[in-house]
Amino acid sequence: MTQSDIVLEPRAMGARRFEGKNVVVAGAAQGIGSATVRRLAQEGANVVIGDWVEATAQRLSDQLTEAGVKSTIHVGDYSQWESAEGLMAHAKNTFGRIDSLVVIVGGTIWFQSFQYYTPEQIQAEVNKSLWPTIWCTRAVLPYMIEQQGGSIVTLATHAVAGKYRVPYAASKGGVMGLTTSVSKEAAQYGIRINCVAPAAVGAEDRVTPRNHNVSLQGTELPQKEKDDMARYRQTERVMEQPLGRSSTSEEQAAAIVFLASDDASYITGQILPVGGGQTYPF
Repeated sequence: MTQSDIVLEPRAMGARRFEGKNVVVAGAAQGIGSATVRRLAQEGANVVIGDWVEATAQRLSDQLTEAGVKSTIHVGDYSQWESAEGLMAHAKNTFGRIDSLVVIVGGTIWFQSFQYYTPEQIQAEVNKSLWPTIWCTRAVLPYMIEQQGGSIVTLATHAVAGKYRVPYAASKGGVMGLTTSVSKEAAQYGIRINCVAPAAVGAEDRVTPRNHNVSLQGTELPQKEKDDMARYRQTERVMEQPLGRSSTSEEQAAAIVFLASDDASYITGQILPVGGGQTYPF
């Protein structure tokens, strides 16, 4: 099998919307992130794989190399400004230009009613799901302003309209607000920014557990709380999905890559719910 025979994303075969373009993906190594990277690579992009777990980032980079795709790795904690700034500098130094940024860092940690969250848990949720998007967006803007163009795609969640994940929902609500507000400021420079809000997603390629570095412990939940959450998972949460199933990472990646591409050249400041049936008043 030659490099040209390897198919990274069958749904994108023939599409070359990112031929010669350079894309940074923060939170790239698994789940929606790795599906997005594979789709971008299939469409011709050079990819900067940004993640905080080197092993999974290297695994993905090896897949791209085997397929003849140029990629580079940056390892960092993007809830910290220095890491986000370093990611963009690495991308610029490696490829000379940043055409698109996709920020997928985040994910809920705990699932419980708000009154049971400790202050430390709330801070951890915000650190994981709000700050990376703020810092990465802020870090890439000078490069895109200088080149007078670029696209940014952020990731929110249908959980902003749900329950049992209030700090996470608030963090992703902040991502929505950042998206709509930055779009008004950045348009004059030819920069577009949009947000995808996924419904439930099944991540088949998760190697590193989502919360493997979390050591904070909360209080023991009352039995009624446990029962209420179990009922929610079994009934209400399923009913929130109009199609009656979870999405695949590849289905979310298709929407993300569309918004990053020139096919969406006249779309900015939008929140796109993918599968959850919500609308947002922006």
